[in-house]
Amino acid sequence: MTTILPKNAAALVARASEPDFAAWRRNIVRLGGCTNPIHLMGAATVYDTTTGAALLSYGSDVYGGRLLTACGNRRATVCPACSGLYRADTYHLVRAGLIGGKNVTEAVSGHPRVFATLTAPSFGPVHTRRENDGRVRACRPRRPGECCPHGRFAGCRARHPSDDPRLGEPLCPRCYDYAGAVLWHAFAGRLWHRFGLELRREIARRAGLSRTEVGEVARLSYAKVAEYQRRGLVHFHGVIRLDGSEGPDSPPPGWATLPLLMDAVRAVVGRVRLSAPGADVVGPRELRFGTQVDVRPVTSYGREAGERPASAAAVAGYIAKYATKGAESAGAVNGRIHHARDMVMLPVRAHVLRMIGTCWWLGGLPEFEPLGLRRWAHMLGYGGHFSTKSRRYSTTLTALRQARADHRAEQQRASLGLADRSTVTVGEWRYAGRGYSPEGALLAASVREGGGLHGA
Repeated sequence: MTTILPKNAAALVARASEPDFAAWRRNIVRLGGCTNPIHLMGAATVYDTTTGAALLSYGSDVYGGRLLTACGNRRATVCPACSGLYRADTYHLVRAGLIGGKNVTEAVSGHPRVFATLTAPSFGPVHTRRENDGRVRACRPRRPGECCPHGRFAGCRARHPSDDPRLGEPLCPRCYDYAGAVLWHAFAGRLWHRFGLELRREIARRAGLSRTEVGEVARLSYAKVAEYQRRGLVHFHGVIRLDGSEGPDSPPPGWATLPLLMDAVRAVVGRVRLSAPGADVVGPRELRFGTQVDVRPVTSYGREAGERPASAAAVAGYIAKYATKGAESAGAVNGRIHHARDMVMLPVRAHVLRMIGTCWWLGGLPEFEPLGLRRWAHMLGYGGHFSTKSRRYSTTLTALRQARADHRAEQQRASLGLADRSTVTVGEWRYAGRGYSPEGALLAASVREGGGLHGA
């Protein structure tokens, strides 16, 4: 809930008495509660495309002096309103690639589809919550006296609650391979790319064809998201689909079956390898995915026959959920770190601070400069995209946003009595700042929380 300060409430009451209050209020309410809007100043004119006549002109004064536009940030911790819209768009994008819709044929629901989770390898034992049949088990049971090379007990007999701050923390920070973890993050995107290449080769091998021949009759499509774990490393969750040569609109060949795709994914994950740079500085590092791999068939609706299937709606919702999260879900920070001194006051736990410090240390060495580790220190070294898809998986976020913009433009034209005319809007706008005044922030918060101020 938003704390309403008396001075902010008084400022809102005072604003309500001003002549432009209705336009000012409408300018904020239409953003749906965006926390950090962009301010624009300028003017626009609506023209009839048939006659060229100017039908309507308006400027930023119509909106109380400045036109506000939503920030569009995807992160829920930065802007809940805009991230909610991003999450909804991602959901429809992923779902369309599973059951059709949004200009994707419904026949795609009959193509082989799996939901795969590719994990990070272990860089050292960490505290974890283990459950079996609904019962919480000991974290890492070991024999008494069993210690690591640094003299610490090698196990943990605690049954951690879900909110235990020790979860994700190494049992021995000196044993934990922080350099390896940071380098794995720096190359995680390339590992996924190599996984895709190897998967195509494996499918061709299982089909008894060359890669060129497979490319003439089948196409591999995917949509994936990166999810941070408590230990500060990402998992990749992805939908992988086999289509015909023209993508979702064409049926896959007869040999392209669900079992073939599932077996190929499992076989390839363990073979993907990359060598990290800087072996003479931190020692050789062979980068790979973790041994824990989960591959499930995707069903169109609910549970069907098969091993631990996942429904299309559940998969789309899962990917959309993590598309709006970042490293802050692992206890990191939102903004970039510009100076080493900034790390002193970071509100993060010890493990995360060590990963950030390792990024900063390695990023200052010539061998690792191309990786941009200091730039991505706040992301614990991961500089890849959180949500990506192949070109022909389904629709695009751009197409979904354009459809929404066209719908709103049509509504506006109808309200102006121009629904039956072909028009074009020509305008010139310039950046004029961002954010809210105290009273504006209070009104926006009421919109986000569904309060009564915006409905008055």
